[in-house]
Amino acid sequence: MKGTSMSARKIISLSIVLLAVSFFSGNAQADVKLQGYFNSAAREVKATNDPAQKREILNNEFKAVSGALTTVESMPQTTDGDRAGIERYKSALQDNQNELNGTNGYARVPDGQLNAFSNYVVQNAEQADQTITISVVTLLLIIIVVILIAR
Repeated sequence: MKGTSMSARKIISLSIVLLAVSFFSGNAQADVKLQGYFNSAAREVKATNDPAQKREILNNEFKAVSGALTTVESMPQTTDGDRAGIERYKSALQDNQNELNGTNGYARVPDGQLNAFSNYVVQNAEQADQTITISVVTLLLIIIVVILIAR
């Protein structure tokens, strides 16, 4: 959090605590929070007109979430079942990033379709929530690490 003011750190810390309390009290579902992270990125993509900035936003989001997944995956308290789910999620993210950039056999998403692609990423996150099983505790750790890495 280089360059972050003390009040910003307090806000981030408070947000993390409130997020954790909401998960454990049953007031929110972890999968909705992770999907919300991608929703936020999609809104940011739509708010800019520059295709290069849109790609940068999406690439940064993919990197942040992938990095968080890798971090949580390497934690000793992560179960083998959660590791398998994390690997599937990372694979889906990598496929999205490959499609965005036109790498590993994917056609590059045309500049004019980047807004639609950001919606597609949100839909993929929604579908992954239904098909990839990760415990709430592990998903909470992923979200916390994403917040710390990306912001």
